[in-house]
Amino acid sequence: MLSEQLRYKFLEFFKDKRHRIVSSSSLVPENDPSVLFTTAGMQQFKLYYTGTQNPLKDNHSNLSEPLNNLNVATCQKCLRTSDIESVGDNSHLTFFEMLGNFSFGGYFKEEAIKYALDFMTKDLKISLDRIKVSVFKGDDEVPFDKESYDAWLEQGMPKKKIILGSREDNFWGPTGNEGPCGPTTEIYVDETEIWNLVFNEYCQHSDKTLEPLKIKGVDTGMGLERLTLVMQYPQDKQRTIYDTDLFKDLMIYLKSQGEKGEERIYRIIAEHFRAIIFLTAAGIIPSNTLRGYVLRRLLRRIIRFSKILNFNENWLEQACEIVKANYGNIYPELKNQKEILSVINQEKDKFEKTLERGLKEWQKLVNHLPKTKEIISGKDAFYLYESYGFPLEILEEMAKEINKKVDRNSFEEEFHRHQNISRVSQEKKFGGHGIQDIEDKEDKEKVTKLHTATHLLLQALRITLDDKIEQKGSDITLKRLRLDFPFPRKLTTEEIKRVEILVNQKIQENLIIHYYETSYEEAIRKGALGSFKDRYPEKVTVYEIEDLRTKTPFSMEICAGPHVQTTKEIGVFKILKEEAVGQGIRRIKATVE
Repeated sequence: MLSEQLRYKFLEFFKDKRHRIVSSSSLVPENDPSVLFTTAGMQQFKLYYTGTQNPLKDNHSNLSEPLNNLNVATCQKCLRTSDIESVGDNSHLTFFEMLGNFSFGGYFKEEAIKYALDFMTKDLKISLDRIKVSVFKGDDEVPFDKESYDAWLEQGMPKKKIILGSREDNFWGPTGNEGPCGPTTEIYVDETEIWNLVFNEYCQHSDKTLEPLKIKGVDTGMGLERLTLVMQYPQDKQRTIYDTDLFKDLMIYLKSQGEKGEERIYRIIAEHFRAIIFLTAAGIIPSNTLRGYVLRRLLRRIIRFSKILNFNENWLEQACEIVKANYGNIYPELKNQKEILSVINQEKDKFEKTLERGLKEWQKLVNHLPKTKEIISGKDAFYLYESYGFPLEILEEMAKEINKKVDRNSFEEEFHRHQNISRVSQEKKFGGHGIQDIEDKEDKEKVTKLHTATHLLLQALRITLDDKIEQKGSDITLKRLRLDFPFPRKLTTEEIKRVEILVNQKIQENLIIHYYETSYEEAIRKGALGSFKDRYPEKVTVYEIEDLRTKTPFSMEICAGPHVQTTKEIGVFKILKEEAVGQGIRRIKATVE
């Protein structure tokens, strides 16, 4: 059975069981700042489990209307970074699709277990002989999950096929530091775990204490890749997920582009490439922080491996087409191949320019090491990181290949020392946008107007181009403002005009600017933008540019000021220039009159 058929059958099964089918949410979580990526299907429904939102009354973030159902099902795009080092074996992935059914008080353990077994044995025709399950045996804090155990017996599961699992194996959650969690029952086919049924009975607080939930919920997840494996190659231990139709065409193509090499390396390239396509389609740009760093790490890893295997120079384009052919009908964002390829190629070109020189430096370093020395100093590793763009993880991988290790602790010390030097330098250059050094009153007023205009410009770009755009750098002189932001292509004349018109419109609406102090976490939770996430103190100042008629902020940013009191003080906003300043980074220069 093809993977596409399995997706369809799963969703149709639960549709027939009166579940609402909800589209996959973005890989970038919309309402969960505690995690970098969407790691589970339940994340878009997290607030229903905690009782913060009501599925029958409150609008769902992706639908702009209530779910109007206590039971839903999805096929969710997910990405987890914890398994990067294990990718290349038979089963570990970074990107994967999670089939899941969820209930927020509609049904609980008995029905969830019956649904799961019916789908596998009746719809997919999997013999019960191939199936075994596990349930939580209990511990000092959470009791034995007798309800699940009895439900499996009721469905005809032999006692000898019900394993009692520990807290480590049969208790799930929460995503991030706090949230819904509970005991699980796991389903195995041919000894491969394919489906995890989580019963959310508790809310874990940030101090790790558990509190019973008022509304008990069901949260299940079945990896499509593993399900496809056991369906396409039943009881065949020689086959892996890379033999399934989700990877087969890509693997065949990649092997046609390079020399004969280790199977593990081809698997890593295939797996990471698929993840890269989805991350880029989600609007993530390679960078040295957070999500962008994960993307850069994956990209640079496959670029290095493709060089080791002597890949043909233009292998990326056809590889993109293969991923698009596999997923484009399900995830329409993948159809924009031109922009996706542009981001990937820019990073590839950037890294390739330094890769060869960096490898020569690496070889020099290795050649000068005494044969008995197994540790590469953090200082040497940081030099390669800073000068040639080698992520620490790649350096550690290269060291492992020659039976050595990188001193991670001393590397991090070097990194933080350099970061502190950079921070002091930046504060001297940009602190208050230099306004403390300006003595003339008129000049101070001009800089203040330009500063507020920069906030308006950033929000106008987010509205006009992409709401994921964030500031990557800014500078203000007496003559102009400058804003750098991630975007994969040149702006059209029409887009530049629309941005300019929107900023001037907000100026003429005479929006009011006010500020308040709060914690960084609370500011982010409320939706404030912050450009330097690792540099903020515990307390921050948030500036809001607010429309008094609607009582809603047009712009909300963590900032040290200064700003005008109302936008009409700014005058007329005019864009002077739009240009590229680096891989995937655009720059706008503008002024006010």
